[in-house]
Amino acid sequence: MGISASSSYTGDVYTLACLEVRGGNRSAVYGVDLPGLRAWVSCQPLYPATHGGDLYYLSVCSRGSVSRVTIADVAGHGEIVSTAAANLRDALREHADHWDQSALIRQLNDSFLKGSIGGKFATAFLLSHYAETGELLFTNAGHMPPLWYRAALGEWSFLEDATPYSREIADLPLGLIAGTAYNQTAVKLEPGDLLVLYTDGINEAADDAGEQLGLERLLAIARGLPKESAAAAGQSLLAAVKAFRGLAPPADDETVVALHRLPHLPHHTV
Repeated sequence: MGISASSSYTGDVYTLACLEVRGGNRSAVYGVDLPGLRAWVSCQPLYPATHGGDLYYLSVCSRGSVSRVTIADVAGHGEIVSTAAANLRDALREHADHWDQSALIRQLNDSFLKGSIGGKFATAFLLSHYAETGELLFTNAGHMPPLWYRAALGEWSFLEDATPYSREIADLPLGLIAGTAYNQTAVKLEPGDLLVLYTDGINEAADDAGEQLGLERLLAIARGLPKESAAAAGQSLLAAVKAFRGLAPPADDETVVALHRLPHLPHHTV
């Protein structure tokens, strides 16, 4: 079903090999080295479930120069959506080395539509990062926009599509309509930049009064996050969300994948 790990981060970092796929929907907290990137993952299904509807996926392809990262959220939470999450994971694995992300998302949509359970659907955010230049292609299928720290400007913002308005049905959650069109957008990550991907268990976290965190408060939290590493940013974000909830327990699975473009490109073996 996926990679399991301790619920506390030990500081150990796993180096992903070429064509290796790592991810799942089990509880996991660990660091990962990707070409030109240091990643940090925290996946916490809603207690007491051991598998949730959140899914994360990391792989390296093209002779170790391209990293692909996906985070997805199957509607609902708990064991009931575990099989649906596994179907999505298997579809991602099948298309791990496809170049065109828009075509990949369409194929994932069709695959998930055929394997969905009880009308469940998924949102997903897929990105590919080219280590040598920092170029990043991303496709958003109805998911929340990642947080993006641009080191050169010292500013946090949301990473959102820059494509012009289209008359086509675009960027719908996976599993709603067969043949849905999806866009891909290119940006460049500079050394020191951070990306923080997350599921709606983060921005929809609610306090004792039932008020949700929301995207604006999430962005405000991001402005106070440490910037020296993916692990520091991810851990601090989760701590801030927990502080916002107060005594209120989590109401959904919570997954964060933080990415830090390394200031200097290390030698990456495959």
